[in-house]
Amino acid sequence: MNPCDIGLVGLAVMGQNLVLNMERNGYRVAVYNRTIQTTRDFLAEHPGKKLVGCDTPEQLVAALQRPRKIMLMVKAGAPVDAVIEQLIPLLEPGDLLIDGGNSYYKDTERRSAALEAVGLRYIGTGVSGGESGAQWGPSIMPGGQPEAWQMVKPIFEAISAKVNGEPCVAYIGPRGAGHYVKMVHNGIEYGDMQLIAEAYDVLHRGLGLEAEELYQVFAEWNEHELQSYLIEITRDILAKMDDETGRPLVDLILDEAQQKGTGKWTSQDALDLGAPIPTINAAVESRIISAYKAERVAASKVIRGPQAVFDGDRAAMVNAVREALYAAKICSYAQGMALLRAASTEHGYDLNYGELARIWRGGCIIRARLLEDIRAAYGRDPNLTNLLLDPYFKSAVEDRQASLRTVVQTAVGLGIPVLATSASLAYFDAYRTARLPANMTQAQRDYFGAHTYRRVDKEGSFHTEWEA
Repeated sequence: MNPCDIGLVGLAVMGQNLVLNMERNGYRVAVYNRTIQTTRDFLAEHPGKKLVGCDTPEQLVAALQRPRKIMLMVKAGAPVDAVIEQLIPLLEPGDLLIDGGNSYYKDTERRSAALEAVGLRYIGTGVSGGESGAQWGPSIMPGGQPEAWQMVKPIFEAISAKVNGEPCVAYIGPRGAGHYVKMVHNGIEYGDMQLIAEAYDVLHRGLGLEAEELYQVFAEWNEHELQSYLIEITRDILAKMDDETGRPLVDLILDEAQQKGTGKWTSQDALDLGAPIPTINAAVESRIISAYKAERVAASKVIRGPQAVFDGDRAAMVNAVREALYAAKICSYAQGMALLRAASTEHGYDLNYGELARIWRGGCIIRARLLEDIRAAYGRDPNLTNLLLDPYFKSAVEDRQASLRTVVQTAVGLGIPVLATSASLAYFDAYRTARLPANMTQAQRDYFGAHTYRRVDKEGSFHTEWEA
């Protein structure tokens, strides 16, 4: 029997679809799952394919050509460590382990150092695109040793999404760089989704647009600058009717958003780095407050607010929401890219921001027309400190800021919460403000804690005895 090109551990949905993608692209794949029956069922469902089922880790390792390449698609955290510990005694120096799950980047940093110490190569890679992307072409974000990337580069380029013939994969950087970028990608995804949800809420609850009208709105938006996977699926969601009731299915879905933790990790790490990402933070907080469903229902019966009834020009407001969504989205991306810049400096990742925008254009959840413009911005200035300083994006937000302000003001007046949209506007205003009220904050800190302050007219640190 010919040895397999690569092995894969973990045959859940993503693992199975990546295996089918690799096999379709000409690779012979050895597969192993802790539950043996899962492996056998998978092979039975796909007869005639270049797949080798293995009942034990030993069989998996024996089925691979040297140097061995094994991809792990198991739950993040302790399960990844457990599989690695199983495999280490079976491998030889120069073999490669690849973690394709949503692992926390600090875990990847730790594993990378430990495996390199025993002569093994390690890649932590983000894989974005969901079930369909995994099978037909995801966006892939691998980090690790450059030589490890070269070992898997042909496979990853073959299975990744393609945009204009370019594979949506690139070497991200050393150690945990790939998983860090995937984490921030997911944070940007959180922001994008919340901004769309808030636009939907203003149109639906504020303007009274029902699902059929909203479908038309989002379908039209998807033809222009807002064109993206998330706008596209929002359009499709609005068209879906419930088979039992005949009502729009979206109206029957419980308003309680769940999360797996990558957005929270992004917020936590941004705080550690001192990088402001208020839109992404607001998106995480919006999901958290949505989980307080019972409390919100109870509160709605006793706490009064304005009635969400819009009595202005509906067509003009729909257009304002479109422009506001695009401007807020740019601000959200600016925050995400600035966080990546801070992390690259802190961790020595040497990230290529234009390449990140390039590989996000296809396959991944945040794929959008906007990413081509972001790629172009970093092409004009690879050292761009913030997207809002690029001429294209500066004009794009400036030209739409009136609409962004109108939508936030309207939502506030109607009592509709727009945490992420208002956070994008506040970020824009804070970033463009030469003098913020932090002078008052610092004076307060010096008053109660003698923390000192600096002056605009003198060098050095100062303390004042504020009390007479």
